[in-house]
Amino acid sequence: MARSPEPEAGSAASSGSAAVARGATTATIEPDAPAAGFHVTLDDFDGPFDLLLSLITKRELDITEVSLSVVTDEFLSYLRAMEHNGSTDALDQASEFLVVAVTLLDLKIASLLPQGELVDAEDVALLEARDLLFARLLQYRAFKEVSAWFARSMAEEAERHVRSVRLEDQYRETTPELKWTLSADDFAALALLALTPREIPVVGLDHLHAPLVSIREQAAHVVAMLRQGEPVTFRQLIAGAEGKGVIVARFLALLELYRNAAVGFEQLEPLGELTVRWTAENWSDENLVNLGNDYGQ
Repeated sequence: MARSPEPEAGSAASSGSAAVARGATTATIEPDAPAAGFHVTLDDFDGPFDLLLSLITKRELDITEVSLSVVTDEFLSYLRAMEHNGSTDALDQASEFLVVAVTLLDLKIASLLPQGELVDAEDVALLEARDLLFARLLQYRAFKEVSAWFARSMAEEAERHVRSVRLEDQYRETTPELKWTLSADDFAALALLALTPREIPVVGLDHLHAPLVSIREQAAHVVAMLRQGEPVTFRQLIAGAEGKGVIVARFLALLELYRNAAVGFEQLEPLGELTVRWTAENWSDENLVNLGNDYGQ
């Protein structure tokens, strides 16, 4: 990726050698190239490779006039020179060159394509890919600058040493002045609060010993309501129930009466109101004696 152009690009721009017109395209390697960085010499540009991308992105240099093949050949020669001189930075230099070269290639493709209305999905994808490359370029620049800052900071901090000294005796023997803000009554109230035993909570057990409900008695209550002749809803049958146990007992009594063909059910819709009507033709109170035997009462 392009490295920060401040130290190289600034001096190149101030001396007028950042981008100059030349008579012919050449590819030369400076003798000190491995130490000074990759240097590009083209028809319309003569300067660092990072500066080339910077000028193109700022539209100070036409990408269509840059021969990427010449730049690639020159960079390969640059890598060979680095290997010949025993440099160990060839891999880093190649990584930076590939990212910047891909960005330049994408810019050149985009500049050569017709600039019509973006109605083709492939054109939109190309623009998105170009934006992604620029984002990666900026991200790489940021990481590189931050890495350089960390390197400088570590080098500076390595020369700093902590001065280890013991606290002077006059300060070690000094104790802070204790200021009382509570009175004796306040301390007495705190002691009373801390020493007073807390009340033990009482857990009620009434719900564990619910009274038994007779199914026969509840069946007699249901029969008395139904034998009046009019159909009764289940909601009316459990009206006035003293608890959930009574409601359950009346429901079981209805099931026993239905099993003995004494009542009939009617429900017009699922989960709707349940209507109960009396259907027994011959019924006597003696029939209640056998109700609830299955439940032990």
